[in-house]
Amino acid sequence: MTSTLWTARPIEPTALKQLRDTDDAGRPCLPYTDTEGGEVLRCCLRRSGTGERIALVSYAPLRRWAAQTWAKPGAYDEQGPVFIHADECEGPVEQDGYPFARPGALRTLRRYDAEGRISGGRLLEIPEAATEGFDAALAEAFADPEVVLVHVRAVEYGCFQFEVRRP
Repeated sequence: MTSTLWTARPIEPTALKQLRDTDDAGRPCLPYTDTEGGEVLRCCLRRSGTGERIALVSYAPLRRWAAQTWAKPGAYDEQGPVFIHADECEGPVEQDGYPFARPGALRTLRRYDAEGRISGGRLLEIPEAATEGFDAALAEAFADPEVVLVHVRAVEYGCFQFEVRRP
């Protein structure tokens, strides 16, 4: 088991309950059965299995964080597609390293300050030693005392993967 220095956070249960009704773009949730498996689930930070009921919804992670912290991200608020279980799930289970850390994949680590404004970012090509690569990139981000939140996104589609908050 490879432990991580930072905690990858899934979408919170309260937000998931809302998203399973109406997503952050105001559209109804439309569940379906995953016939192939392999979708990146942000509710439990694992890939879907064949036959699971999932949904593709629009999610605004910074907006939801800002509502809890009273930050005002303004134009930095954005929403995008994420896969979630269509029904309540167990949430994340202990895993080896960071979720969705496939060596060679490109990730952007977008840094935010306490007001929800972007305060930098970094492109990470996930190395063979994926956990160490993420640990180093996140340590670099949080070395800036202004950074309170990091969003990890896939470069290919810009999809939100998970967030990490300053401890």
